[in-house]
Amino acid sequence: MTNAAGASHSLTRAEAERRARLLRVRAYAVDLDVTGDTDYDTATVVDFACTEPGADTFVELKGARLVKAVLNGQPLDPARLDGNRLPLTGLRAENRLEVEAVAPYSHGGEGIHRFTDPEDGEVYLYGQAPLDDAQRIFACFDQPDLKAPITLRVTAPPQWTVRGNAAGARVAPGRWEFEAPPPLSTYLFSLLAGPWHVRAAEHDGIPLGLLCRRSLAPRLDADAEELFSATAAAFDRYHALFGVRYPFTKYDQSFVPEFSGGAVENPGLVNFREEFLFRAVATGSERRRRFVVMAHELAHMWFGDLVALRWWDDIWLNEAFAEYMGWRVAGETGRHPAALADFAIWRERWGHLADERPSTHPVAPDDVTDTALAMLNFDGISYAKGAAALRQLSALIGDDVFLTGLRAYFDRFRFANATLADLLAVLGETAGRDLTGWAELWLRSTGANTLRPVVTRAADGTLETLAVEQSGRPVRPHSTAVAAYASDGSVRRVPFTLDRDAVPLDGFAGSPTGTVLLLNDGAATYAKVRLDDGSRAALPAVLPDLDDALARAVIWTAVIDAVRDALMPPAEFLALLVAALPAEREEGVFDEVLAFARDGLARRGLIPFAPLAGVCATALADAAPASGRQLTMARALVSVADAGVLRSWLAGQDLPDGLTVDAGLRWALLLRLAVLGAAGEDDIAVEELRDPSAAGAERAAACRAALPTAAAKAKAWDVLVGDERPRIAMATAANFWQPGQEPLTDPYVERYFADVPAILGGRYALAGLQVVRFSFPQYDSRALPLADAMLARADLDPSLRREIGDGADELRRWTRLGEMLPGPSSKPRIAVRRVDEGR
Repeated sequence: MTNAAGASHSLTRAEAERRARLLRVRAYAVDLDVTGDTDYDTATVVDFACTEPGADTFVELKGARLVKAVLNGQPLDPARLDGNRLPLTGLRAENRLEVEAVAPYSHGGEGIHRFTDPEDGEVYLYGQAPLDDAQRIFACFDQPDLKAPITLRVTAPPQWTVRGNAAGARVAPGRWEFEAPPPLSTYLFSLLAGPWHVRAAEHDGIPLGLLCRRSLAPRLDADAEELFSATAAAFDRYHALFGVRYPFTKYDQSFVPEFSGGAVENPGLVNFREEFLFRAVATGSERRRRFVVMAHELAHMWFGDLVALRWWDDIWLNEAFAEYMGWRVAGETGRHPAALADFAIWRERWGHLADERPSTHPVAPDDVTDTALAMLNFDGISYAKGAAALRQLSALIGDDVFLTGLRAYFDRFRFANATLADLLAVLGETAGRDLTGWAELWLRSTGANTLRPVVTRAADGTLETLAVEQSGRPVRPHSTAVAAYASDGSVRRVPFTLDRDAVPLDGFAGSPTGTVLLLNDGAATYAKVRLDDGSRAALPAVLPDLDDALARAVIWTAVIDAVRDALMPPAEFLALLVAALPAEREEGVFDEVLAFARDGLARRGLIPFAPLAGVCATALADAAPASGRQLTMARALVSVADAGVLRSWLAGQDLPDGLTVDAGLRWALLLRLAVLGAAGEDDIAVEELRDPSAAGAERAAACRAALPTAAAKAKAWDVLVGDERPRIAMATAANFWQPGQEPLTDPYVERYFADVPAILGGRYALAGLQVVRFSFPQYDSRALPLADAMLARADLDPSLRREIGDGADELRRWTRLGEMLPGPSSKPRIAVRRVDEGR
């Protein structure tokens, strides 16, 4: 819709630094008219100072038709808009810029997203500005270190509710005005407009709001008490930890449709994906993870909103702190005591996986040259590895010192911007030590160390000596513990610090045969952990009765890593799974172990599906009727069951006592039947009529992508290439490749590499990257030479280089593992053996 020549420009770090030296933005006044059906009017007044009168710069406006621009009373030619940049020349010491434009609504998740509810036809809008999409909403200097108050006014249909970052009110029918918030980075600007269902409360003097579509009102109302209570608990804990009160005027949490991420931390107006409003019974894992996301976003009000990063190389300052605090507060409030077990096997393992890939990078990189490259660092390293490093830092300097330093940091950079160097300086002053060396090891380097036990045993199997060695460079200091878990339930635990290649440990001599030695007990450090042969042999007897949830999570993670690294045969892993997984009490741990067994091994033919179904059936039989655990185990069984069980349940027959087949479970049943070729388009259409919701449309797309017909694959491919709806495209991509459907999907291996620029192009960056990732041909080794050829291109988009490189690396790993095993997997045509899906 732009009226300018040229493509949009990604802001470079050098350009941002120059503009930050040159400008001081005083204030924005933004006036939006959202009464239109396809586009909206946006008018902006920017008051700013220039430190070098007479200098030139530019303001950004992306994807809009520029109607009028006036700088210091002088009209500017709209034709001068070059892509997303409007030149500003001859600046004065004090300047006023007025811009009027017409911008299109988005259906892909950026700018102002417009959604029509399929259930009642109502229209909902929400703003999505990160990283550089504020310029899609209003003309601005779109970089994080040019903060300013943004005063919002909105004209909307009279029956709508409008929300902004600050408190506001309806001043006339359809006309809303909002207070000026404290200075904000432009990427944190947001608004909501539509006939939102609203619940209000107050805690500790802070007005609280919950918002969702009207058609989801029953779900929000059912959970409102829990959501308000969780928010209050997190507020209280942060106030106690930080000693700094919440810095904004109100706190709304909105659950929005077609959201491509998990949540975003707009000050005073946090947006969450609406799947966090549960349909009916929710599992304990779902409720814990929702609490963690809520606590994560609330932590951002301090880390990222009160104190913002200066440039995107320090995105970890936002995300690692929020990640660390979200999981910490989940446990410390007492609401989810075993939260760290979930973190260890789910989030920290995410960091390890990212650290093993070609795209690995330091937690705090120094080579983020533009905003396009910055988008690539929203990953397991910036989040999970960064959070684990912060846990180590807290242990290193003491938690009280750590928190005192954070309070000083908030005070020194209140409503300003900071860097890694700024944070280290404040914490170093508080701790009385130089933290530069620590940062070089943990934040400026890549890769994870691996901790291994080195043991000697007597002839009867009792342990004589134990040492711990680490591999990987650089050698980092690890402060953690070793525990010996015996089959009789006794535990010996010894803390230690490993700051060199190896260290001997006392306290374990005489540990009998049948003892599991666990390094990194308590998951205090970021490292991969190996088990010695004696511990592996003892796992089937020890693991089912081990009471410590975090220890079980660390053990299961070590076992999964051993399989991925070809150090444990899949058959040994399966035997342990059958012996120990039905007894796993933590639903999040159960889910992660099963997901690896199912998606990593069974779908690649490395283990059979039938034992997995037996494990899930055993766990389901032991679950209390109508409980969240029963639902967890039912979903698990559905994901691996044969067609007979699925058909019975879908017909409402042979159900476990207390299990309700709600819409979510019905869709899960139908998806598995579609994969097995036991359901078709007619079945999907009937279910879609039963569930006409946005979630239903997404689940229907997943089922259609999984169907084993040529026509279904062709339609699905068109969707994942061209459908602008991010959630529909992601669901399609995630279910397109199915083992056993190679005759149907073979033609799409080459098509993927031809179409992948189109798959990414034209989509909101985070959503596009996920579609590219999910649609990589993950089961066919013929993709490897095609990937290598694409990666050899000098002109390859950096985002595609990362995703293609990581996809090829993962496929190579599984290809090597498959070729190590006897049988058809040693043949190179298919990376792994065909899967017996129980047809």
